[in-house]
Amino acid sequence: MILVFGTTGQVARALTDVAGDRAMTQLSRTQADLSDPEACAARIRAHRPAVVINAAAYTAVDRAEDEEALALTVNGDAPGAMARACADLGVPFLHVSTDYVFAGTGTARHAPGDPVDPQNAYGRTKLAGEAAVRAAGGVHAILRTSWVFSEYGNNFVKTMLRLSETRDALNVVDDQIGGPTPARGIAMALLTMADALQAGQGGGTYHYGGAPDTSWAGFARETFAQAGRDVTVTGTPTTDFPTPATRPLNSRLDCSSLETDFGIMPPPWSEDLARILKVLL
Repeated sequence: MILVFGTTGQVARALTDVAGDRAMTQLSRTQADLSDPEACAARIRAHRPAVVINAAAYTAVDRAEDEEALALTVNGDAPGAMARACADLGVPFLHVSTDYVFAGTGTARHAPGDPVDPQNAYGRTKLAGEAAVRAAGGVHAILRTSWVFSEYGNNFVKTMLRLSETRDALNVVDDQIGGPTPARGIAMALLTMADALQAGQGGGTYHYGGAPDTSWAGFARETFAQAGRDVTVTGTPTTDFPTPATRPLNSRLDCSSLETDFGIMPPPWSEDLARILKVLL
C-alpha cells in the first residue's frame, strides 16, 4: 500500500487520478497535520505501508516571509519525522521539493548536485526538509520541481483564464525562465520512482520540469492561443511586480539523472496544457 500525505494539493489530486489499481491511502490535514510532525510519523507506523509519498507542504510563498517558523515545521520538521519513521520500518520515502532551494541566477539548468542558496523563507524551509530527509538515513528520493499547473487548485493557467474573461491585454513577467510542469506528470513520475525504490533501484535527489523552457509571458501566450482567447501579452520585468518573497529568475532544471535512473523524460508541457484546457473550458 502507498501512503500519501496530502489530498487537496495539485500533485496529491493528480496521484488520485493516475493511481489506477494501486492500493493507495491518502491522508488529509485533519488526519495528519504536518504542523505536528510526530503525529505524522505515528500515522506511518500505524499504517505500515510499502512506500510513503509526501505530497503536502506549506506553499504560501509570500506569507512564509511572516510565518517562517510554521513553514519550517511543515516543510522541514514534518518530512524529517516522516523519513525517520520510514527508515525505522525499512520502507522508501518520496518527497516533493522545489527549485526555490537555488539562488535562481544565471542561465544554466540547475543540476541536483549544484550549490543551493535559497533567497526566500519558503526556499529555506524546503531546503531544511531535504536535509532532514537525507539525514534520516533511509531509502528515499527527493523530487524537485517547478511551475506546477493542473486543472486543480490555484495555478498560473487558471489565473490567466480568469483574467482573460475581462481583459484583452495583460503584462506578464518575461525575465523568469523555467519549465511549466504538469501535476499529472509529477504524480506519474512519483509512482514510477516508488516502484523502482521498492525494487532497490535509484534514490537520491532528482529534478523534474516541463520542456521546453519558457517565460511566464511565453506560458501565458501559449495558454491563450490554445484556449482561443484574444489577449495581447506584453512582457515585463519582475521588478514591475514586487512581492514580499524574492522569486528566482532562473528556474531551469537539469532532469538528466531522472531519465538515467528511472527512464522518466521531461514532459512536453504544451500537450498537458491542451488536455487541461479541455477540462477547464
